[in-house]
Amino acid sequence: MHEAVLYRKYRPQSFKEVLGQEHVVSVLCEVVKSGAPAHAYLFSGSRGTGKTSVARIFAHTIGCAPEDLYEIDAASNRGIDDVRALREAVHTLPFRSPYKVYIIDEAHMLTTPAFNALLKTLEEPPKHIVFILATTDLEKLPETVVSRCQTFQFKKPGRALLTKMVAAVAGKEGFTVEPAASDLIALLGDGSFRDTHGVLQKVLGASGSGKKISREFVEKITHAPQGAWVNDFVTAIAERNLGAGLLIIDRLAETNANFALFSKLALERLRVVLLLRYVPETERKAAEEFTPEELARYKLFAKEKQKEINSRTLLALLDAHAGIERAYLPHIPLELALMKLLGGE
Repeated sequence: MHEAVLYRKYRPQSFKEVLGQEHVVSVLCEVVKSGAPAHAYLFSGSRGTGKTSVARIFAHTIGCAPEDLYEIDAASNRGIDDVRALREAVHTLPFRSPYKVYIIDEAHMLTTPAFNALLKTLEEPPKHIVFILATTDLEKLPETVVSRCQTFQFKKPGRALLTKMVAAVAGKEGFTVEPAASDLIALLGDGSFRDTHGVLQKVLGASGSGKKISREFVEKITHAPQGAWVNDFVTAIAERNLGAGLLIIDRLAETNANFALFSKLALERLRVVLLLRYVPETERKAAEEFTPEELARYKLFAKEKQKEINSRTLLALLDAHAGIERAYLPHIPLELALMKLLGGE
């Protein structure tokens, strides 16, 4: 199956089905009740957060029929000639709706002349026109355009929300996904509903006749670092065992593991150790994210008098994580961080 199938199949069809954007939905619902939509809206946020889905739902709820809804990809229709054609089209009345709605996706991709041409239409649009601009890069939009729109910032969905979504969608597809596996899929989705569905699609498609999905299976299919290696890496830091830590990194390099993901997983665990040390009340939340064995290990590290895991440790790993993307050899930033922390380099 194509990886986009799940995302399309479970795309929200009503405001009630929209996840994680309550602050946007509540305002738009009031707009619908008022019966007086603004002439231009701007939806901004990272990819896969539901901007286009919400735009379609909003268009439908204000009475826009499918034949009066126009979606324009600004990445491929970005020139002044395209916008001029749009400016001429907006004056045509809707076929059978009170409004014609234009959804302009990736609006920041329009050229400067195109923005200038669009601005004139935004300033004095026909009464039957509603524009919805969607962008992943708000900073690239001219202030003159932004100021003429009602702006909504879409939030990245939290990992807990994505984890629940993974379990729910998998269940509807006839699969059972272990909590740890759902959590890893959500982590790999990186704050995007679309990408999370894509990872889940890949995992389910590779499962064959198996209907129960384990974390180990997800690690195998996605080439995610093994959880045991992450825990052993954290243990090496806690025990000041430089050799063990470097050996884990070397093994990861041999398997072409995702070092950015590995460092992210390690950072999460180091952060939990510090929180357990200074805010013991966080244990309940940690118990929802880690196995009893993992939690017991982190609590032990939090209580250790030597406190090898401290804020300096977290800062060093954060710097290494930032350097992985631009490093020619992605394992080097982690090796240098370990040498600095444990070897006195």
